[in-house]
Amino acid sequence: MISTEMAARPQASTLGGIDHTEPMLPMELLELELSLEGYAGGDAGFCEAVRQAAQRSGGELLFDLPAAGLVEDCRRIAVLRIPDDGSEMRVVLALLDYAGTEIRMQAPDEETAHLVRFAEAFIELLERI
Repeated sequence: MISTEMAARPQASTLGGIDHTEPMLPMELLELELSLEGYAGGDAGFCEAVRQAAQRSGGELLFDLPAAGLVEDCRRIAVLRIPDDGSEMRVVLALLDYAGTEIRMQAPDEETAHLVRFAEAFIELLERI
């Protein structure tokens, strides 16, 4: 569920800098988060739940990895590429909470900017193959 504090938190642009003109979660992140509301919990289903939600939104799951202290109260991070309001694709994060029971969506921020750079390099590599 989207908390009031999360919805009010400034979100970052795809390149990792905070965009103070965008105080709410973008619509595409809200839609993704709402589609994950029925998540049953656990690490095993996290990747598949996020993959299906991304596909329903016209996007794709790039990869997932252990959070290892990258984001507070987070066990796993999935990196997705989804369409934004225009014709561009944007990188977003799906975060499995530490309890393994809830998934929240987040635009990359300064702490996770390196994941965006890695995702962009990953995409570029796949496009060359």
